[in-house]
Amino acid sequence: MRDERSPEKTLIPEGYLPRLIDKRLEFLLDAFGAIEITGSKWCGKTWTALAHARSAAHLDDGVVLARAEEAPNTALVGKEPHLIDEWQEMPAVWDEVRRAVDENANIPGQFILTGSTRLKIENDRKNPRKEVHHSGAGRIKRVSMWPMTLVEEGLSNGAVSLSALFDGNFAGAECDTKMNDIAHWCCRGGWPANVGKPYELAAETAVSHLESLYDVSIPRMGLNPNTASEMVTALALNLAQAVTTSTLIKDMSRGDEEKPVARSTIERYLDALRRLFIIYDVSGWSAPLRSKARARIKPKRYFVDSSLAAVALHATPSRLMEDMQTLGTLFETLIMRDLNSFVSTYSGIGNEVRYYRDQFGLEVDAIIEKAGRWAGIEIKLSETKVDRAADSLLRLKNKAMENPMARIGEPAFLAVIVGIGSVAYRRKDGVYVIPAATLTA
Repeated sequence: MRDERSPEKTLIPEGYLPRLIDKRLEFLLDAFGAIEITGSKWCGKTWTALAHARSAAHLDDGVVLARAEEAPNTALVGKEPHLIDEWQEMPAVWDEVRRAVDENANIPGQFILTGSTRLKIENDRKNPRKEVHHSGAGRIKRVSMWPMTLVEEGLSNGAVSLSALFDGNFAGAECDTKMNDIAHWCCRGGWPANVGKPYELAAETAVSHLESLYDVSIPRMGLNPNTASEMVTALALNLAQAVTTSTLIKDMSRGDEEKPVARSTIERYLDALRRLFIIYDVSGWSAPLRSKARARIKPKRYFVDSSLAAVALHATPSRLMEDMQTLGTLFETLIMRDLNSFVSTYSGIGNEVRYYRDQFGLEVDAIIEKAGRWAGIEIKLSETKVDRAADSLLRLKNKAMENPMARIGEPAFLAVIVGIGSVAYRRKDGVYVIPAATLTA
């Protein structure tokens, strides 16, 4: 690692809370000319980037943006690693970075970019400076960042490591979590600005996030805020499901069959919410790597943070305590966020979170693929459903192993992640039971 990037020479903000992605960023800055940190607004991208940068240009600053519009390469001036914050405000900067990395022989650690809108290559002849012509492959490495996990917020003791389980290492752990804690976790969300705040203040963050979506982000895409709001509500009503387009049309039309929403509208708004990191898809899993089932299984859709779904449903901790089913789906959303965040810190290719469902009704909430191995995970609100969850995991294991054509090894581990549970332990059947408040990457 180069001395120039030692912590005392970066712009690390006062009060910065270390993030799981920090080590991954340090590693990649020694390998690529530029790193792009992508993720939802307010998830902490800028502060994390500053913790690794020695200079910065913030394109959400009107003066800096105006200068970049006149001469995009001015946004690249500064000590390396140089941060270009919210690069999507001036997309032409992307190509300037790619070109600069090429001209400097792809020397590692030149630039860090942050973006709250997913890259889209377009051809805008009327405004060529608003175009992105190249993906940046080989020059700009993309890293996903998520809202804070429970362990980053200090709500998990981090005694059980997902990565260690893949290596066969496990040590029991204890915690003390109440149902009311989980309801608050789901409604507060993992926004860094909420750390240490009372719920009454923290709850306003997710509300403001959706207000910003409808008031600013969606109109800037040329889309209708009311339609976007209806889409968000429909997705929240079908949270953590492989919902069909027909169901979304019905829910958005509010029962008015004479004025159905067009399928093209559904796809356009789903794409917008994905690009803005409001929602994401979890694809289906099949044991054989070349199985067509991987492409044919409908994806599940999740909100990037449980608090966004809670706001869309007008859910509060007190109301959730009277609706365990909704609390269960929000808890699943929270854990899926954490699992995806953990996986984003792993090196190598093919690391991702999927889910399993077959035509016989067997379903497993999460399949983690890491370095060519796999693990099955069920997510339950409490230990009362652990037996049933373990049965599903073991059935999946047997089904995967009985097919010699699959050429897949045994799962690295099988686990049930629970909200209410005081001890992390291994059952006689080999399935781990892990309280969420003990989990880390």
